[in-house]
Amino acid sequence: MTAVSAGFAEDPLRLDRHICFSLHAASRAFGSVYRVVLKDLGLTYSQYTVMLVLWEHGPLPVRKIGDHLRLDSGTLSPLLKRLEANGLVHRERSMDDERSVTVRLTDAGNALRDQAMDVPRRIVTASGLDPNEIRDLRDRLDNLTATLDRVDLEPSPAAQ
Repeated sequence: MTAVSAGFAEDPLRLDRHICFSLHAASRAFGSVYRVVLKDLGLTYSQYTVMLVLWEHGPLPVRKIGDHLRLDSGTLSPLLKRLEANGLVHRERSMDDERSVTVRLTDAGNALRDQAMDVPRRIVTASGLDPNEIRDLRDRLDNLTATLDRVDLEPSPAAQ
């Protein structure tokens, strides 16, 4: 199969031929929009995603938050410290296992949920997509993620 028959123009190494870059560019564009939309809430996008998980699931161990967000504890810890310093969450070591830390929303963190209710509408408007297009795109990206999570690639023979 040639590069052309595989759906690539002349050069498969062109940046604009890589879905990973399209996803990266879209993510960065979303980041710029979220930065403006979340400014009034005093949250970064990453902090917002932590709050979304806690609003949905209630108190959780850091590990579970990381599982939901696909983040490790080294990435989450600074986010959680900042949210705690801002009075939105409280972190508490488990009495049973001192390695485990549970994160709970404070009253202020719970109250922030009401202020955040307009964020999804503003993001939909900014995207220029209708709700059905967003649902379809999200479903397709979720399927892509699941497929990539299942793949078991061997190193290229040329790389060995």
